[in-house]
Amino acid sequence: MTTARDIMHPGAAWIPEGVMLDRAAQLMRDLGVGALPISDENERLCGILTDRDIVVGCVATGRDPSRVTAGELAQGTPRWIDADADVDEVLREMESHRIRRLPVIENKRLVGMISEADLAQHLSEEQIGAWAERIYAGSPA
Repeated sequence: MTTARDIMHPGAAWIPEGVMLDRAAQLMRDLGVGALPISDENERLCGILTDRDIVVGCVATGRDPSRVTAGELAQGTPRWIDADADVDEVLREMESHRIRRLPVIENKRLVGMISEADLAQHLSEEQIGAWAERIYAGSPA
């Protein structure tokens, strides 16, 4: 059985909810990632910040990224998957919520992230094609 742990990118970093968006963007650049999980004061997942969130939710609305925190853009219930979850469960979670990145949690701690690139490296072309069709069908540009 292939698990989330098998396909995740290990060693993912997360940021506290009080980090300003300009610093979060710099960290994304330095790490070469497009998303960072957001933690609350108890180091629990409270959201995910994407590069698109920074552009659309802050910059495009005329707000200053040095004055807006990651927590201010965290919306909804954050989705995650247990490290021991089967890859089919990973795909279902991503498909049902139409998300492209998924934090992997073990013992209430972040241990990795699963992105589209991770899926492409570990799944068959048929699995990737079916997943992409369900994720991108009718999704906003």
